[in-house]
Amino acid sequence: MIEGVFPPLPTPFHDDGSLAIDRLRENVERLNPTGLSGYLALGSNGEAFHVSPPEASQVFAAVAAAVAPGMTVLAGTGQLSTWATIEMTQRAADAGCHAALVLPPFYYKGSMTNDALRRHFETVADASPLPVVLYNVPATTGLSIPVEVIAALAKHRNVVGVKDSSGEVARLADTVRLTRGGEPFSVLSGNFAATLPGLTFGVQGAILAVANVAPRECVSLLALFREGRTAEAGELHLRLLPIAAAVTSKHGVPGLKAALGLLGESGGPGFFGGRPRSPLLAVSPAVREEIGRTLREAALLPA
Repeated sequence: MIEGVFPPLPTPFHDDGSLAIDRLRENVERLNPTGLSGYLALGSNGEAFHVSPPEASQVFAAVAAAVAPGMTVLAGTGQLSTWATIEMTQRAADAGCHAALVLPPFYYKGSMTNDALRRHFETVADASPLPVVLYNVPATTGLSIPVEVIAALAKHRNVVGVKDSSGEVARLADTVRLTRGGEPFSVLSGNFAATLPGLTFGVQGAILAVANVAPRECVSLLALFREGRTAEAGELHLRLLPIAAAVTSKHGVPGLKAALGLLGESGGPGFFGGRPRSPLLAVSPAVREEIGRTLREAALLPA
């Protein structure tokens, strides 16, 4: 089972746009002691579609080499064709990653029927040397994997879970309901606001952008819930909610990188944010100041 808290690591770039692999390793090493279960390399927050396949191999290898013993490295390997997804998954395996996170091929979304999606994921899972975690992220792909397709794929010996970033609590609950009772299958929330509600009905963990900037707090949220300290978990949820929104739906990857930079300046766990890769633009000074206020209000930066 895949459980616990995983941050989707941003991919650092130098000012000239080249990979900053050394900074990526530093970020992972500083996050290792915070109680996280592992990392996602090249998820949506890692600008997966902004790196070439050879660069992806470098990112996968850097994270796999820097991770602490016992932690799990998920690799975002979804591409726009089945063949390319299999090739990228092999790269992740060669680099030492432990599981592949695979989003649906979305370019020809009008042709992605239930049968087409199921065949794609089954073909990838059959060929993959790594366990496969499905990735439902409709805000990015414009395509939602139907829950019934996820339930069918959960029976595959090499499909071990799903990350659902839709933020729909009812959908999360339906996914848990339809995938339990068979092979071990982890349902993970990819949306902070849906995580605490999801824990009440069996969600096993979360892959959260805010876990890059508040790793210990996100780990504590799950621990408090599991210890039955639900009121404390609720208070922590409310404290982190504004910064979770700031580094995802409100300001996206540039906002997350700005938050990491602010934490780095204060000696926090996110040492380096850097610029996003073109065509994404860095946040404005005003937005950076706003993110700083939000971090302070969440007690993640000194007042």
